[in-house]
Amino acid sequence: MYKILKKKELAANIYLMDVEAKRVAKTCKPGQFVIVRTDAAGERIPLTICDYDREAGTVTIVFQTVGAGTKMMAELQEGEAFHDFVGPLGCASEFVGEELSAIKDKRFLFVAGGVGAAPVYPQVKWLHEHGIAADVIVGSKTKDLLILEKEMEAVAGNLYVTTDDGSYGRSGMVTQTIKDLIAEGKQYDVCIAIGPMIMMKFVCLLTKEYQLPTIVSLNPIMVDGTGMCGACRVTVDGKVKFACVDGPEFDGHAVNFDEAMRRQQIYKTQEGRAMLALQEGETHHGGCGNCAD
Repeated sequence: MYKILKKKELAANIYLMDVEAKRVAKTCKPGQFVIVRTDAAGERIPLTICDYDREAGTVTIVFQTVGAGTKMMAELQEGEAFHDFVGPLGCASEFVGEELSAIKDKRFLFVAGGVGAAPVYPQVKWLHEHGIAADVIVGSKTKDLLILEKEMEAVAGNLYVTTDDGSYGRSGMVTQTIKDLIAEGKQYDVCIAIGPMIMMKFVCLLTKEYQLPTIVSLNPIMVDGTGMCGACRVTVDGKVKFACVDGPEFDGHAVNFDEAMRRQQIYKTQEGRAMLALQEGETHHGGCGNCAD
């Protein structure tokens, strides 16, 4: 069992939890994720790791209640425990494995949308701990839904907050802030964008115009988290990939976002899964049992 040591509501229906998971904390890296279950019969929920403390043996997760599984998670209190807390899974962020001398000269721009601030935070923190200051854009629909602002401010080189409705920080979408920063003379070598699929799509369309290499995390489309269900199948540079085992991070300019988002909607129904199984044949992956009929 994996005890919840801390629980905090960051915004409406968005929660942070520190979980005692020593083995995960010992080896996890920025960009990776865990799969949690509230009980033996509970839904498997993949969540990108927000933070970790190797000495304390804790892992921090942030989640938004969007369905029954996350609603059950939100009902858990400090002192209670998760039945399963499996990880670390997926591949770590690419720069973590690079030579430090090679990335110290790179100019990083991170773009976080909504709950995407949670997986962006450990990456920016890792760079900060290694003496690299990254610019960070955090976007939210409203001020009330903004999360991790103080934490991000402590590790970012420059933090730019924007809200869709202009209720706090800069006004408008994160793409407008990217345009503004570049117009102001800012130059970047790589952009890392994490958030809703539609946000990542439009960030990539923009950065492609600037010829700015961009990495995205496709955690939002993961379901099973083991490569068995096929829900997170995506086409990257014309090749079939699965976000949970091949990612979750990919070259954003090579991702077919329209296909991924369309497939995500179709996958929600039994009829849709059956159609996908027919269309995709052996590459579909139906291990979850949802498509057996």
